[in-house]
Amino acid sequence: MGLTMTHAPKGLEGVVATTSKICYIDGDNGVLAYGGIDIHELAEKSNFEETCFLLWHGRLPNSEELKDLRQRLGSERKLDPSVVDFLRSVPKNALPMDVLRTAVSALGLYDRDRSANDHDANVSKAIRLTSQIAMIVAAFDRIRKGKNVVEPDPSLSHAANFLLLLNGEKPSETAERALDIALILHADHELNASTFAARVTAATLSDMHSAVTSAIGALKGPLHGGANEAVFHILEKIDAAGADPVEYVRDMLAKKQKISGFGHRVYRTEDPRATHLRKMSEDLCRAHNETKWFEMSHAIEKFVKAEKKLNANVDFYSASTYHVLGIDVDLFTPIFAVSRISGWTAHVIEQLDDNRLIRPRADYIGPAYPQHWIPVGQR
Repeated sequence: MGLTMTHAPKGLEGVVATTSKICYIDGDNGVLAYGGIDIHELAEKSNFEETCFLLWHGRLPNSEELKDLRQRLGSERKLDPSVVDFLRSVPKNALPMDVLRTAVSALGLYDRDRSANDHDANVSKAIRLTSQIAMIVAAFDRIRKGKNVVEPDPSLSHAANFLLLLNGEKPSETAERALDIALILHADHELNASTFAARVTAATLSDMHSAVTSAIGALKGPLHGGANEAVFHILEKIDAAGADPVEYVRDMLAKKQKISGFGHRVYRTEDPRATHLRKMSEDLCRAHNETKWFEMSHAIEKFVKAEKKLNANVDFYSASTYHVLGIDVDLFTPIFAVSRISGWTAHVIEQLDDNRLIRPRADYIGPAYPQHWIPVGQR
């Protein structure tokens, strides 16, 4: 007979795998909170640097701690020349997520705390990786376009620095604040696939860079990352065809095609992150005289909600938001990593602070035991 076990839900849905102080989600009521602070409050009043501190330390920083974190993030905005050489050596048509995954693994070779796995060393690695991942994404994009790699400005925020490194010019206050809010909204989301992958790797007492590389590998998969890319591809096709967005999506539904950016495995109401991204998309599109992207998105959202009773999720309006910020569509998922590195590293720190190897069981559904070996000539 097989093992006597409760049948596992497919995809581990609803299974509680660990305890955590980092992120609280109430899917029935549309609540997302970091360290108990509602995401709406953080998006309206906080900034990404402060949010990083909250995730890593479980509380908001005082003014001196925030100043120190900003200085440390600034001082770590540098890449070993060998990593930059790697970025120059890869094929220009390489997928940015593949480049990011490999470059982050390489960073571990040059990290000054590479042989240390204690709490303080991992906080230092979290700070470094947060600065370095943003640099890798921006530097590779410029290198593949034949542009010079831009030097960071220590006087600017993390969000402003990323846009500077990417576009080669200091961003407007509107663009800086929009990206800052987007980074806050994407910073953590409990045990999503990439975060769980990071914790599983960390639980073996592997290092921070290995755990984050695992997370990036999981994020690359289209069932986790990439939905906002798919959303923008739909918007591009509608725009190129001069089509009515509602009729275009109606036709997609009739053909049983997936409309990305709607529904969520956890939320039964509106994804609280979508609330802010909708407003952000509208404001940015108006500021850049590109209202068509928001107008198409809004029309599609209303139709899908009425037709399929599905709410827009975090990916839907981030597509138009990132496009208007001057970000290429194949960078949308790497941008997710630029934010989520804060949450990934927070979970790795938490895992290693009170570690136990993560080793679940499988519900065996194969041939009944015992089966017997049969000589090859009798099979």
